[in-house]
Amino acid sequence: MSKPAAPFTPLNIAVLTVSDSRTLSEDTSGQYLADSLTEAGHHLADRQLITDDIYQIRAVISGWIASPDVHAVITTGGTGFFIRDSMPEAVSVLFDKSIDGFGEMFRLISKDEIGMSTVQSRAVAGMANGTGIFCLPGSSGACRTGWENILKEQFDSRTRPCNFVPHFLAQNPSHD
Repeated sequence: MSKPAAPFTPLNIAVLTVSDSRTLSEDTSGQYLADSLTEAGHHLADRQLITDDIYQIRAVISGWIASPDVHAVITTGGTGFFIRDSMPEAVSVLFDKSIDGFGEMFRLISKDEIGMSTVQSRAVAGMANGTGIFCLPGSSGACRTGWENILKEQFDSRTRPCNFVPHFLAQNPSHD
């Protein structure tokens, strides 16, 4: 007899766009993420757009990490190699644990879309105070790749054999 499917558990997810040139009304990548997570049944906990400044990034994300009402953070922008691209440096120091496989899988998947240019992606992820932080490049295409091919499934409590939801909710499911 098969085990019944686990129920869907909606998460509270915050979206942060880092850009020195866009406004919130021009932010197609952040809007894509906000729309996609709500279409999947999750709640948009907050959405902000700030300039690419290490300390502003840390301040916003630290606030979300400290909030019991935010389970995960998805960022877009600031992962390149230009002088102002500082997302990995800003967030990595906040991680209690890195999720190395996220960046590795993002680059593997995006190779089919953008070829070897994927080596310039500095997509990173980690956990801090039980909150997942997932940093994607700033293009809408990169956000679509990250959401559709990695995050959508890993934020779904029904995904087997495992997903991130128990970690965000501080649960330790049985491994049967």
